[in-house]
Amino acid sequence: MVGEVTRTGIKDLKPGSFVIIDDAPCRVEKVQVSTSGKHGAAKVRIEAIGLLDDKRRSMVAPSHEEVSVPIILKKRAQVLALVGNKAQLMDLTTYETFELDIPEDVKDKIIAGGEISYFEVMGIRTLKQLK
Repeated sequence: MVGEVTRTGIKDLKPGSFVIIDDAPCRVEKVQVSTSGKHGAAKVRIEAIGLLDDKRRSMVAPSHEEVSVPIILKKRAQVLALVGNKAQLMDLTTYETFELDIPEDVKDKIIAGGEISYFEVMGIRTLKQLK
């Protein structure tokens, strides 16, 4: 796994929080806790959607287990140019230039010379709204 992650107990996850399943950052949609018999440990089932690929993923683990949680950084960039469905951006802190695909939901908000927020999660940059 590349990038910044932290650890938390699986029982502390709530819908809307973030978790890493199969090395992919995901947003938690549903949390189910089930207890087994007298001496069995409670199990937690997490259903989540991938932040970058919109794939549905799930995991089941004992309630005392810890899971990885991605650290999501929100950054600002200036739009240098629009080329097809890509935007050439310059980070306003590091002045690094890079290109990102423009998702449909933010296509009308991007203009050359303007500023935009982008997210960096596990070393991957995206213009998709993650919050």
